[in-house]
Amino acid sequence: MTEKERHDLFMGTGIGKFVDKEFETYLLANGFFSAPASTKYHGNYEGGLFDHSFTVMNILVELSAKNNLKWQRAESPFIVGMFHDLCKIDQYRIDNSEPYTVGEATRYEHRTNTDFKGHGDKSILLLCQHMKLTEEEVMCIRYHMGAFTEKDEWSDYTNAVHRYANVLWTHHADMLASHVCGI
Repeated sequence: MTEKERHDLFMGTGIGKFVDKEFETYLLANGFFSAPASTKYHGNYEGGLFDHSFTVMNILVELSAKNNLKWQRAESPFIVGMFHDLCKIDQYRIDNSEPYTVGEATRYEHRTNTDFKGHGDKSILLLCQHMKLTEEEVMCIRYHMGAFTEKDEWSDYTNAVHRYANVLWTHHADMLASHVCGI
């Protein structure tokens, strides 16, 4: 799928109605539809970030409907699912440190000179520049990595789950997308 096809898919689904023109322009300009989701794990290809985010969003929306999850606002599973990894828009670059062989997949490496660091926190910082988030959405994005957060944050993650059960559902959707769907 091309960057344009990903963008058109994005704007044609439920999430498109929550994104204003300025945010849409930002996403296009910063590579949201073309960036990889990782260097060597799920979605480590051009467009993998969008594919992963779109999958997480769809899983979270489906989990919310099938399990009658209550959110502070109806659009939350769309916003949380689609933008939980917004931090990755400038996180990776093509690794040209060694020559490629014919047919080899593109290799990516971490960029160290990004304006903001972190994962959940960075996603929240970037997203808050474009839309107002509920506390529940902030917690879901901040702790979407679940027990994959740093060990010294495990009790914070547990507390977030106790306050907002959808934190756990968000982590579950992310794990289903990355480990079951492979995106």
